[in-house]
Amino acid sequence: MSHYHQVAEVLIDIEAEMRQIGCWDAIAPAPQALRSEQPFAVDTLSFAQWLQFIFIPKMHFLVAEQQALPNACGIAPMAQEYFRGQQLPVAGLLSALVRMDELLGGNR
Repeated sequence: MSHYHQVAEVLIDIEAEMRQIGCWDAIAPAPQALRSEQPFAVDTLSFAQWLQFIFIPKMHFLVAEQQALPNACGIAPMAQEYFRGQQLPVAGLLSALVRMDELLGGNR
């Protein structure tokens, strides 16, 4: 299985897990919120919004165009911190994000 295919599968898993736990927004944030230059757009978006509206679309684009993928990723620790204490069943989402970190960090 190609590296692009593996990344695409994990992106699907991330979206499915987000939908399952109710962290998938039906309405996109304002365009200016998507232009943040801060890591994870912490100044304009929640972490879940960043995943949905910035990370997932960008990664789908890179996969579809077979462009260079990031060679390092650290999403899982940010997710663990964001979801800490929220009482949501996030084990599946965290697992998918760990796998994405592994795929983009070279631990295939």
